[in-house]
Amino acid sequence: MAANNMNTSSSRNRVLVREAKNALENMKMEAAQSLGVQIPQDGYYGNVTSRDAGSLGGYITKNLVRIAEQQLSGSR
Repeated sequence: MAANNMNTSSSRNRVLVREAKNALENMKMEAAQSLGVQIPQDGYYGNVTSRDAGSLGGYITKNLVRIAEQQLSGSR
């Protein structure tokens, strides 16, 4: 079962809604700027610390949840 998860892990990082790709990139850049994390120009995150990567992911997730809550409540 673990081997099956390893085969699908890369597919989880795909953007499913093509129009959302730019918005997600903008959100990532905003998060990096707010947190003082340097985004690799070549797109390779292997040299980014786990702490920085986790901070970016947490910041983005927090904002996505906030946006969804606003949309569900009908306010913006």
